[in-house]
Amino acid sequence: MTKLNFITAQLSDVEEIIGLLQNDILGKSREHADVNIYKQGLEAIIDDANNYFFLAYLDLKIVGCFQLTFIPSLSRGASKRAQIESVRVKEDFRGQKLGSEMMNWAKDFAKKNGCNLLQLTTDKFRDDALRFYEKLGYEASHNGMKLKI
Repeated sequence: MTKLNFITAQLSDVEEIIGLLQNDILGKSREHADVNIYKQGLEAIIDDANNYFFLAYLDLKIVGCFQLTFIPSLSRGASKRAQIESVRVKEDFRGQKLGSEMMNWAKDFAKKNGCNLLQLTTDKFRDDALRFYEKLGYEASHNGMKLKI
C-alpha cells in the first residue's frame, strides 16, 4: 500500500477541495463553484475543535479528502463517536487502494481521540461507494433519513 500523508485543510485549499467534491456522480449537480461559501464552511470546520477536514497527499499532490467530526454522546455509555463525510479520491488515483488507506487512517485518528465508533452515510445510489465501505467492514445497521430544511 502507498504511504499517504495527511494534513488539515487550510482556506487556501478550498478550490482544490471544491474540485474533489464536484468530481462525483452526485457532486456534479449539487456542488457549485462559489468559493466564498466554501471558504465560510471550511472556516467553521477549522474553528470547531470537534471538526477536521483532512487532505491526503501523495508525492506532494492532493489525491483525496475527508471530513471527520467527533460527536459527544450520552448513548453507548456516554461514548464519543466520529462521523466521516466528504470522502473523495481524485478520479485518476482511484483503484489504487488510496481510499482504503484514507479510511484506515481516519479510523486510527478517531480511536486515538477517544472515539469507539466510526459512522458514515452514503447515498443509496452510490453502488460503488456502498461496496467499498462494506469491503472495509462497515455494516448497514441503521436506516438513515434526511430532511432538507
